[in-house]
Amino acid sequence: MEMLSRITIVVYLGVLAMLSIYGLHRYFILYLYYRYYKRAKKTKPLPLRPEDYPTVTIQLPIYNEYYVAERVIESVGHLEYPRKLLTIQILDDSTDGTQEIANAAAEKLRGQGFNVLYLHRRDRTGYKAGALKSGLQKTGDELVAIFDADFIVPPDFLKRVVPYFADPKVGMVQARWGYLNRDYSLLTRVEAILLDAHFMLEHTARSFSGRFFNFNGTGGIFRRKTIDEAGGWDGDTLTEDLDLSYRAQMAGWRFVFVPDLVCESELPVDVYGFKTQQHRWTKGAVQVAKKLLPTIWRSRLPFRVKLEATFHLTTKFCCILIVVLSGLLPLSLVLRYNLALNGVELWEVFIFLFTTGSVFLFYSVSQREIYPDWKRRLRDIPFILALGIGMCINDAWAVIEALLSRKTPFVRTAKYRIEGFKDSWRGKIYRSVSTRSIIIEGLFAVYMCLTFLLLFKLKNWGAMPYLLLFLTGYVYILGLSLLHARR
Repeated sequence: MEMLSRITIVVYLGVLAMLSIYGLHRYFILYLYYRYYKRAKKTKPLPLRPEDYPTVTIQLPIYNEYYVAERVIESVGHLEYPRKLLTIQILDDSTDGTQEIANAAAEKLRGQGFNVLYLHRRDRTGYKAGALKSGLQKTGDELVAIFDADFIVPPDFLKRVVPYFADPKVGMVQARWGYLNRDYSLLTRVEAILLDAHFMLEHTARSFSGRFFNFNGTGGIFRRKTIDEAGGWDGDTLTEDLDLSYRAQMAGWRFVFVPDLVCESELPVDVYGFKTQQHRWTKGAVQVAKKLLPTIWRSRLPFRVKLEATFHLTTKFCCILIVVLSGLLPLSLVLRYNLALNGVELWEVFIFLFTTGSVFLFYSVSQREIYPDWKRRLRDIPFILALGIGMCINDAWAVIEALLSRKTPFVRTAKYRIEGFKDSWRGKIYRSVSTRSIIIEGLFAVYMCLTFLLLFKLKNWGAMPYLLLFLTGYVYILGLSLLHARR
């Protein structure tokens, strides 16, 4: 029994050590960011004369977006670009009243002098990738910009990104995301911080250090030739944007990130929408890792590019580690108390502080780099750790599905045109509730509560803050799930 207890503690510390490796990677991204961020700020394209503007197709993939379809279509009408060089493609796979709304908005654009193609498919073969691929067959324009239905196209978007393509090696230009409903709730504020770091730190670090980064499915523009030479859109993963991005960069195309160009978007406001989004992104990333990492490591790419690609595509495996850690943490605390092991706490505290410290620093820097009132926003950063732990059941499920090659449909994240505090998503269509992970989240929440009470009885005060983080994460997600299911 004692040997089994010691093995459990060794496995527990091993999981902590593996998580610390990804914590070290966050520090490395910060190093790259600070090394190259001056280059990012100085990098500007050469001015492009209006007579040299290329033809551009704007693709708007839509599927049952009753509340936001009209908004994105109308925003295209404000683009500051010669209309004779523009083609607007509304790629509508909808099966509900969105079709009528999108058609009416398309007619308004035509009345303003735009060339608008409304394309409706009777089936969703290939899902979003299939819609984009179908649209490409009906255009010969040099550049292709893509915006999801929950985004607003900035009027100066094309004028600011098109000049980058004067460099024949540039294959894609990505803008940063902004958020219309960032301050709607604690959940949306934490979602925004997560995305801020992804764009401002990760994209800047990877883009300007010569490593691979990805088109994010919206708010970006491709050279048509880049898509074709990379093999085109492929619907065999749930993150077709990540898949095409890596294939294109492996083919030699350079991607550019523009951190000071912001495209406003709408964040999921209910926890089930957030779970759906994270499940799709997590599963898709693992699918792309399975599909492309073997090819990447067999290629002649520099080692630094291969290594960063590996970290980028396998980050979601941490979800599995967090689930295992959640199960072992309470058990480890009790076993150590019974065995009176010395020295374990020191290693545990060091690894814990090293890993959590990387999270706090990483997201704090992202807020400081973007917002003048960044200090006020730091109050939400502790909830990032709690949210990450609480979401690990949902995301670990996605990782397992990807590893087992289990096919699931592309489930888009429902949006309700929530832009301010007065807007509500109660009673709106597209609401869905899934109990797939809620039962396990509940069991983990009870498990953590019982352990916390036991530690209180044993007067093990040192372990309580550590356990409290896990307890807060599971209780928060469980509470949101129950509350939003009730609504």
